[in-house]
Amino acid sequence: MEYSPPPLFKQGPSALARLVFFVVLALALLVSDARFKTLDIVRGVLGAGLYPLQRAALVPRDVFMGAADLAVTSTTLRTENQKLTARNLQLSLQANQVAGLEAENAHLRALLDLSKQITTHAVPAEIQYDTSDPFTQKVVIGVGSHQDVQNGSPVVNENGVVGQVTRVYPMQSEVTLLTDKDQAVPVQVVRTGLRSVIYGTPKGEALEMRFVPISADVLAGDELVTSGLDGVYPPGLPVAKVARVDKLADTAFARVVCEPVATVRGAKQFLVLHYQSNVPPRPAEPEAASAAAGKDAKGKKAVKAADKTAAKPSDNAADKTAAKPADKTDGKTPAKSADKAPEKIAEKTADKNAKAPAADKAMAASGGKR
Repeated sequence: MEYSPPPLFKQGPSALARLVFFVVLALALLVSDARFKTLDIVRGVLGAGLYPLQRAALVPRDVFMGAADLAVTSTTLRTENQKLTARNLQLSLQANQVAGLEAENAHLRALLDLSKQITTHAVPAEIQYDTSDPFTQKVVIGVGSHQDVQNGSPVVNENGVVGQVTRVYPMQSEVTLLTDKDQAVPVQVVRTGLRSVIYGTPKGEALEMRFVPISADVLAGDELVTSGLDGVYPPGLPVAKVARVDKLADTAFARVVCEPVATVRGAKQFLVLHYQSNVPPRPAEPEAASAAAGKDAKGKKAVKAADKTAAKPSDNAADKTAAKPADKTDGKTPAKSADKAPEKIAEKTADKNAKAPAADKAMAASGGKR
């Protein structure tokens, strides 16, 4: 009796043999693909054939993600649209206010017959290198006197004041930055209108507004702009923002630390302003004016006396020579002669009268002898 399984249930090679075969086949395919790129074509064909199946399998995921993105996008767009609408309304109101203020300003200027006092010409410049001195905050830009750059011209960028031109060469210029310890800029607080001067610090990291009374209305966050009172910087340029105000009880002044608005050290492109102020010069003080007038009068008198002396030297000498004897004769000699003349005449007459009889007697004696 035969106990072999029917052909349907024949298992073929053993499981261990099949495992060894497939492992060897996989290793051979891996080595051949890594060394000789033999399976690139097979991989491309399989990828192209299986791509529709992959896309069909990913359709539910894509539908779900698209619906979620649509909901989120609609909400975000609706929120942004509301914010932009409110911002647009605010800007429209500000624009209307600015237009009204400009019209009012033009009307007042026309009414008062005022002219513009600011004439600004800008020259673009680019930084070339820093100076070699580590204790100063200076840079060198690539424009000079050939580009009409003048000594003392303010230097700005799109944010505000950066520094000032302190030395001009034909093709280059040296700019002292705002944070340099020797730099000072007249400023004004936008909120209160308080005017002061802002200075750089030795470290060159911040700015300091000195000599501010402890009772002054200065708060952290106040904006500082140029006041334009020095005639160097145009008025209204942003300079700094107040970072900290320290009020100590033992001092009469507050310590106001500020931060520059413009990127002083990181800026690369600048604008050099050629500012010309039409404000008339300050009048002279009364004491100085009177002293100057007195000096001028004395100078004029001295010049006139010198001119007279140079013009008539002989006449003056003759007048002096003639005046001195006349003065001496009229003042001293006539008086003394007038006092002594009668006495001398009387004495001479008495002497003559005394000598006359003696002479007569002598003549008589001589005549008798003869």
